[in-house]
Amino acid sequence: MDEKFKILLCEDDENLGTLLSEYLQAKEYHAELCPDGEAGYRAFLHEKFDICVLDVMMPKKDGFTLAQEIRQTNADIPIIFLTAKQLKEDILAGFKIGADDYITKPFSMEELVFRIEAILRRVRGKKSKESTLYQIGRFTFDTQKQLLTLDNDPNQATKLTTKENELLALLCSHSNEILQRDYALKTIWIDDNYFNARSMDVYITKLRKHLKLDENIEIINIHGKGYKLIVPEED
Repeated sequence: MDEKFKILLCEDDENLGTLLSEYLQAKEYHAELCPDGEAGYRAFLHEKFDICVLDVMMPKKDGFTLAQEIRQTNADIPIIFLTAKQLKEDILAGFKIGADDYITKPFSMEELVFRIEAILRRVRGKKSKESTLYQIGRFTFDTQKQLLTLDNDPNQATKLTTKENELLALLCSHSNEILQRDYALKTIWIDDNYFNARSMDVYITKLRKHLKLDENIEIINIHGKGYKLIVPEED
């Protein structure tokens, strides 16, 4: 495996959770094991994961509830449910929430890895085809060239720094939705310490200045949560 993918693994069965975590580590994944849904959500907000593997029946917060909260922060991250339930209604409920796959217990660990690999291949292929252009009101934002252009006028193009580019791209992917502060820090700065948090505030201020020529565009603070990029809704 060329890169070490990070997996959020939530399983309240200590023995099974440990076995799965160790097996995934042996397969060159990094697995963060959490014993309940609340711990899983805290880990998700403080780390950057490539895929989530969630047990459905967990204490404090079940897997379905956890998945819904994760989807509010990151609508695209793949989710696999693990469950002892085999009722059609439960399986359909999981897919309605947005599950990418659903594995009933007992299962082989080899099968789980196979399904994880299949989903990650699909996600990587999808991302490689995604557009690098965002329309933000009067601005066109090219993430590849790191350019923010007003009214398609080359003379009104601003070259963004790498951090400005990454942060604006993340805001655009969550436009008119809350971008969780901790998630943004972990995605771009890797660590959510005090100094990185202050650094992100500085970059938010810079982005506001870049966007101020369109009065319909705004980046607002959501107290205790994060930021929201307000852009005009298409008719």
